[in-house]
Amino acid sequence: MTLASPKGNGKMVAFPRGLTSIVASVVILAMFLIFASWLLVSFPIGSAIRGYFYGVDRKIVLPASKNVDYGYSNSSYGSNLELPTMSSNSSVVVNNEKAQVSIRSVEKDSMASESTVVPSSSGKDSVDLKNNETPEKPTELPKLSSRATEKKADMSGFPSSNTSESNSVDSGCDLYNGKWFYDPQGPSYTNNSCPVITQMQNCQGNGRPDKEYENWRWKPSKCDLPRFDAKKFLELMRGKTLAFIGDSVARNQMESMLCLLWQVEVPQNRGNKRMQRWHFVSTSVMIVRIWSSWLVRETTEKIDFAPEGVTKLHLDAPDDKLMEFIPNFDVIVISSGHWFAKQSVYVLNNEIVGGQLWWPNGSPPMKVNNVDAFGISVETSLSAILTHPNYIGLTIVRSFSPDHYEGGAWNTGGSCTGKEKPLAIGELVENGFTNIMHEKQVSGFERAVKKATNKSKLRLMDITEVFSYRHDGHPGPYRNPDPNKITKRGPDGKPPPQDCLHWCMPGPIDTWNELVLEIIRREFEGNQNSSS
Repeated sequence: MTLASPKGNGKMVAFPRGLTSIVASVVILAMFLIFASWLLVSFPIGSAIRGYFYGVDRKIVLPASKNVDYGYSNSSYGSNLELPTMSSNSSVVVNNEKAQVSIRSVEKDSMASESTVVPSSSGKDSVDLKNNETPEKPTELPKLSSRATEKKADMSGFPSSNTSESNSVDSGCDLYNGKWFYDPQGPSYTNNSCPVITQMQNCQGNGRPDKEYENWRWKPSKCDLPRFDAKKFLELMRGKTLAFIGDSVARNQMESMLCLLWQVEVPQNRGNKRMQRWHFVSTSVMIVRIWSSWLVRETTEKIDFAPEGVTKLHLDAPDDKLMEFIPNFDVIVISSGHWFAKQSVYVLNNEIVGGQLWWPNGSPPMKVNNVDAFGISVETSLSAILTHPNYIGLTIVRSFSPDHYEGGAWNTGGSCTGKEKPLAIGELVENGFTNIMHEKQVSGFERAVKKATNKSKLRLMDITEVFSYRHDGHPGPYRNPDPNKITKRGPDGKPPPQDCLHWCMPGPIDTWNELVLEIIRREFEGNQNSSS
């Protein structure tokens, strides 16, 4: 059977043309749908659509590889780091003028120059209060003649934070010069209304008999510091992520923040093995915590005469976790310091230059002790943040948190038992280790500011002296709920094991987050007012 030629059969000619038209239409429709889908996903209309696709406004991507090269070998904070030299008057001197930084100068304490320095308190550091009566007047800090006024440092093109006259808080006010006053209203939450308090900081749950330490609030001399307003915080941070980076004291502050926010909204736990994450759905705010003991890179491999297994701190390289995640953050609250009392080896430019609780006999003279190492680590980590090409957020450096081990160190009989009120004027005994650590931190902060290249902003939240008066705010011997725990000194006068470093919750640490909120308010409301 032979088929007729197409030329002689009209039907056979029309059929292919109809099929071609259908195929072409389908192809065009498919291309339109693909383009529309791409457009919708790439440029979602509003937070509702973005939330539909992503779950939150900003998705934190966790890279699979840990071996990330950030190109820091030629950076300005790499092998060119020098040991800090401090003068008695410390202040930020930068030509730019849009970002305010508050710095307190500190008299340099005489300490061992190149030997291992261990935080400790001698017997003469102890304070004996003659009575436990509430002071008739608020506990006010004396004005420091050496304290630098607030300086301005512009590390970005952002507008300055000028707020309207209707605000109750003066944005130009020095937040760190003022007094502690008793507030009968008490804290914003209790240990029973917040489920995320670490047990060691749950002082009331662990049987601490007094509660007055919960009621003291901070009042700057020339303005008011409002009570923490959780709704205002969530609105200011709408669609943004705040990250706490540091050690267990940073965790202490993060849990305080969660407890304050928990009173208006219960967040969703979206954490994983690499970080804690809490999502407040109503405003798509994420609170994050990343553990970083020293803020610099740490390894355990053998280097020169330091054997494998001993922690090596590469003081000229930032912690890789910081560099990996910070582009995802809008606000960072960063802190460190207390882990420099732990055993570690200090490495600069691949050379061992010092150590803490580790230095073999017969080794070369130590070049860097633990307080110098802390200052270098601050410069390294902050310089890395201020030069990161993909970070444009706000970084708040929480200054060194004072401990109150009186009569010894944490492991040599130091104690804060029985402290129920803030210290009054004239009762504060200077802690040499706290002062020198604060000084080194401020010095590292200053040097990092001068290296800034990106559009991020840096602020110092200078709580060190303010909280030196709060020896009453620590758990002390109330570290666990054991009803049989020892809370009094023994017949030999030795105190029981206790924690005079971390802070009770609720307690003084909640003030840190009132300060964080005020710093954020000054930045974000100032920018909104300037752009309107």
